[in-house]
Amino acid sequence: MKVAEFGKVAVLFGGTSAEREVSLKSGQAVLNALKSQGVDAYAFDTASQPLTELVNQHFDRVLIMLHGRGGEDGTLQGALQQLAIPYTGSGVLGSALSMDKVRSKWIWQALNLPTAEYQVIDKSSFNAEHCADIMVRLGGIVMVKPANEGSSIGMTKVSDAGQLSAAIEQAFQYDHQVLVERFIVGQEFTVSLLGERALPSIRMQTPRTFYDYEAKYQASSTEYFCPSGLDVETESGLAELARRAFTAVNGSGWGRIDFMQDQAGQFYLLEANTVPGMTEKSLVPMAAKQAGMSFAELTLEILATSEVSR
Repeated sequence: MKVAEFGKVAVLFGGTSAEREVSLKSGQAVLNALKSQGVDAYAFDTASQPLTELVNQHFDRVLIMLHGRGGEDGTLQGALQQLAIPYTGSGVLGSALSMDKVRSKWIWQALNLPTAEYQVIDKSSFNAEHCADIMVRLGGIVMVKPANEGSSIGMTKVSDAGQLSAAIEQAFQYDHQVLVERFIVGQEFTVSLLGERALPSIRMQTPRTFYDYEAKYQASSTEYFCPSGLDVETESGLAELARRAFTAVNGSGWGRIDFMQDQAGQFYLLEANTVPGMTEKSLVPMAAKQAGMSFAELTLEILATSEVSR
């Protein structure tokens, strides 16, 4: 698709979610790249501009760079469909399912895709007296995650019942439903998806307790390996698992699937991301670069996903 055919493009970023700061950085980087390629692109912060302005200002399509709730959970996608404005990435269902760690895990489990043992905790029925039993059943070390947050926000690694109770209460500050998952000792990988293609996998390594918000966006001690060091057969198998997992939650256009590999070499699905970060430290641009694609070329490929009929 020629650049001129994209028309007037709004890059949606900022917003009001807990990931606003990351979204601002992602959106500005993407906006600059699109402009450098001659795209008629404009900044659009949904925290200060109503979506109806997209119609009033005659935008032809939007590139979504809103991370977290209100941008990645299907609500924005539904609004854009009602406004008949083409948008990038997954549709309503794929966005909603991918954002929800509990329901995406249920789908993967139903399809016999590998995912760690877990328990779902609802705020209305949580009883701290059950924490000891949960720790025993899930192997003694667990990750606590709000069901609907990204960028590791609200996540905690715990190793005893007292810590678990406190971590669950902290996660309830972000969501009424919490996922408690067996902690997998091993290495963390991610696979980015662009259309039908899986980009080279990346292995992340951090001296921190786990690959948390600081390790992702702030620390200089995080190491990234791309190529990740997997042999050709394992790399191919991981790419196929990423595609299957993304398709299972109705993901489309572009996205990222995160994994843990245990010490026996088994991969486990962690989560799906339908609007991954696009900052200077982000993983999708890193994988694209390894595949021979510049950041500017990647942004055009992402923008082109707005042509998908829904």
